[in-house]
Amino acid sequence: MNIYMNNENVIAGTTMKNREVPEQNNMALHICENTAAVIHNREQLAKAIGCEVQDFVCAEQTHSKNFYKVTSNDRGKGAFTMDNAIANTDALYTYESGILLTSFSADCVPVLLYNEKSGVIAAIHSGWQGTVKEVTPQLLYQLIDIEQNSAEGFQVYIGTALSQQKFEVDRDVYEKFKALGYADEFISYHAKTNKYHIDNQQTVKKQCELAGIPANQIAIDDTCTFLHENGFSYRQDKKSGRHMSFIMKK
Repeated sequence: MNIYMNNENVIAGTTMKNREVPEQNNMALHICENTAAVIHNREQLAKAIGCEVQDFVCAEQTHSKNFYKVTSNDRGKGAFTMDNAIANTDALYTYESGILLTSFSADCVPVLLYNEKSGVIAAIHSGWQGTVKEVTPQLLYQLIDIEQNSAEGFQVYIGTALSQQKFEVDRDVYEKFKALGYADEFISYHAKTNKYHIDNQQTVKKQCELAGIPANQIAIDDTCTFLHENGFSYRQDKKSGRHMSFIMKK
């Protein structure tokens, strides 16, 4: 487990693959062989960070730009079954304590937000589709422009994801990133393979900066999910488990 922040107010981090435990510590119910094993893994995580699985809130991630404001009434949704997960949503946020917001990934970019001044927290799932749909800017617009959170008050943690070296795409995906207008410096072209390589993490970081968040308040976990032995990578294995990135106000 990689812990990004743990203080008197907030805990945030991401789980990693562990070959010693059931399903190699897969945390996702939508891609598993044994539901009970995934719930066991979630129970072990809850115990380690000081909460209960009932405090988890999980979404049915669909590579959308949709976000959802979580309240205490949502506690436990998606925690034990996908049947009651927050539908068709890739970003969750809340101002309430004791709720663990989650994001599941195996190459996609997880983004965790915390605003010291207002206390709002968020968990975002930004695969390449979410990035070009600007799911992170959509939520930041809601939080900063609509709900009047200070952009300067945010701490951002961009979690383990597929590195630029391994994120190889064809022209169609390249054109979508190019159309953003601010991702050019994070794209390289390899003439030998006629492929493009894109840094999705840096693109998301740029999105946060454009929303007004200071660059020195944005941290990136550069662990590559494909290259690291404890990474879950969909590119490497279509049946791969998922990391859970999480954040909770204490």
